[in-house]
Amino acid sequence: MHAPRIEPLGAPYAPAIQQAFDRIMPPGMAPLGLFRTLAHSPRVLQRLFAGNLLDAGAITLRERELLILRTCARCGCAYEWGVHHALFARAAGLSAADIAATQAHDSTDLLLRAADELHDSASISDATWQQLAAAYRPAQILEIIALCGYYHTIAFIANACRVAPEHFSQALPADA
Repeated sequence: MHAPRIEPLGAPYAPAIQQAFDRIMPPGMAPLGLFRTLAHSPRVLQRLFAGNLLDAGAITLRERELLILRTCARCGCAYEWGVHHALFARAAGLSAADIAATQAHDSTDLLLRAADELHDSASISDATWQQLAAAYRPAQILEIIALCGYYHTIAFIANACRVAPEHFSQALPADA
């Protein structure tokens, strides 16, 4: 593991940063290393927090987490994959097989295939779009696309800054 390129900020935080952390972190949980890294740029931190899609949205928690884990795996983002695996997989009802599918090289699952196509081509093929349109409403399809794009951004930041894994997270297998 490489040393972080931008060392996460430590407490005490500027009041606006502390308020941002208080809004997004569960009570009693320290701010994540990614968030403390982003705190070097309060503007970027605030904008990313404003754009986060972790609330109850148009798709289910299970669908959301499958998309996030797949996107993070495809981006080789061990940091964010590990955070989501540790903090959300159980609540989302993901089985060991579901988790393994997010790391598989080829998938027949519609959501995972959509994430793959977005990753590979920044678009969705006509065939996959037709299947999505048959299974999801337009608001849901837009959320699928936005989630994949948002987590590409998160992966870019975590990977480029070499954010250290959280003590509670499980590592993304090296062959994912």
